[in-house]
Amino acid sequence: MVSAPRTVTCLSDDELLFRDTVRRFAEEEIAPLVRRMDEEQKMDAGLVRRLFALGLMGIPIPEQHGGGGGSFFDSVLAVEMVSTVDPAVGVLVDVQNTLVANALICWATPEQRANYLPRLAADTVGAYALSEAASGSDAFALETRAERRGDAYVLNGRKLWITNAREAGLFIVFATIDARAGYKGITAFVVEKDAPGFTVGRKEDKLGIRASSTCELIFDECLVPAAQVLGEPGKGYKIAIETLNEGRIAIGAQMLGLAEGAWRHAAQYAKERKQFGKPIVEFQAMQFQLAEMATEIEAARLMVYNAARLKDAQLPFRKEAAMCKYFASRMAERVASLAVEIFGGVGFVRDYPVEKLYRDAKIGKIYEGTSFMQLATIAKLTLD
Repeated sequence: MVSAPRTVTCLSDDELLFRDTVRRFAEEEIAPLVRRMDEEQKMDAGLVRRLFALGLMGIPIPEQHGGGGGSFFDSVLAVEMVSTVDPAVGVLVDVQNTLVANALICWATPEQRANYLPRLAADTVGAYALSEAASGSDAFALETRAERRGDAYVLNGRKLWITNAREAGLFIVFATIDARAGYKGITAFVVEKDAPGFTVGRKEDKLGIRASSTCELIFDECLVPAAQVLGEPGKGYKIAIETLNEGRIAIGAQMLGLAEGAWRHAAQYAKERKQFGKPIVEFQAMQFQLAEMATEIEAARLMVYNAARLKDAQLPFRKEAAMCKYFASRMAERVASLAVEIFGGVGFVRDYPVEKLYRDAKIGKIYEGTSFMQLATIAKLTLD
C-alpha cells in the first residue's frame, strides 16, 4: 500500500484523529460513488445525508447551534481529506463550511444565527452567490439590484457559476442597493430556496468537478424580508472580501488533497506496472519524478496549513491565503498531469482514476480568484 508523505508534527492528537476519520469515510463512502457521480454530473443525495450525519457540513458551527464547534483548520483538514478521493465533494464541503457557515457566524444577528445555523448543521446545504456574467475577477461590478420596499427588499438580476446551487436550500446573495455608491452599495442577503421570484436555472456542463452543481440563479422580483440582510446594508463588500480570503485557503486544501490522491494512485501503479522485467518504480527516472511530485505536495501542505493556522490565530493571513491558493493550484495541475503520464495510455481513459483528477485540477486556477488575481494580491502585499 502506498501512502502520500504527510506532516504530522503540526497536528494535535484530536486533529490527527479527525483527519484519519474523514480519510476513512472518504475512502469507504465516497470512493465507490465517484465515477457514477462524475458521469451523471450529480451529487449522490445519500452521500450528502451521510456528510451531514458525520458532521462534515457543520464543522465551524457552534455546538449550541448543533455544529461541531471546530476550528477553521478543522474545515481545511476535512476539505483536504475528502478531495483526495473526490474534489467535487471537497468543494461541496468547502463552500458549506468556509464560506456560508463562516459568513453567518461572523456577520449574522443572533436571531439569524439561531434560525440558520442549526439548519446548516443538520440538513441544509448552503451556497454563496457573488459571481455574475459581468463580474468575474472584477467581483463587485454587480448588476443584480435590490430595492427597498417597505419591510422587504426586491431583488432582480442573475448570478452565474454558483457552486452547490442545485442542492442548496439557503443562499448568501450579493446585490447592489445603491449603484451610485459603488462597492459601498453592495449588500448581502440570506435567501431561502423557496423565496418568491427566485429560481435556480440551468446547470453548467463542466470539464471537471462535474458532480458539483454549478448553476445560474435568477431573481425576478424576488421578495426578501429586510430581516434577512446579512450584516448591514452596504457591508456586502466587506463580508465578501473577508470570506473569500478564507475560502482561498480551503481551495488550496482542495488542490492539495487532489494532488495527494493523484500521487498515491501514481505511486501504487508504478509499483504494480512492469516493463523490461521489473516494476517501473525501480527505474531512477520514475523515482525522481515521484520524489519531485511528493516534494511539491509537501510544500503546498505547509503553505495551506500555515495560512489556516494564521487565520485561527486571528493574525493577518491575506498574503498567505493568496500564496497557498496560487501555489497549490499550480502544483495540483502539474502533479495530476504527471500522474496521467505515469499511468501511460491507461491514464488517458476513464477506467483509471487519474484522468478525472487531471480534469478536476484545472478549476483551481480559476475560481475564488484566478491565479492572476492572486499574483496581484501577493505583489501588492510584498512590494508595498
